[in-house]
Amino acid sequence: MKVLLDHCVPRPLLKHLQGFDVKTARAMRWDELDNGFLIAQAEAAFDVMITADQNIRYQQTLASRKLALIILPTNYTPTVIALIPQIRAALEVIQPGGWIEIAMP
Repeated sequence: MKVLLDHCVPRPLLKHLQGFDVKTARAMRWDELDNGFLIAQAEAAFDVMITADQNIRYQQTLASRKLALIILPTNYTPTVIALIPQIRAALEVIQPGGWIEIAMP
């Protein structure tokens, strides 16, 4: 599964997602794109995007898209690292065009 980390997601998450093909928006040179263009670019190359943008699911229509979203409750690194089991579980079950919102512990 190919996973994109949005520019607002802490990069230390990368090392905790072994077994997935993970890239950052910055590595793809997409960190300056707004959400609509970012999702369009990501959809062509990725299965899932992980973001901490709480408004993205309200701003973008995902129903006709194949890109899925995992929405983190924060971009605070210690909290995100603590959520790794939930993030990995979400990656195992998420469906194309769907979204999963990870809750605070």
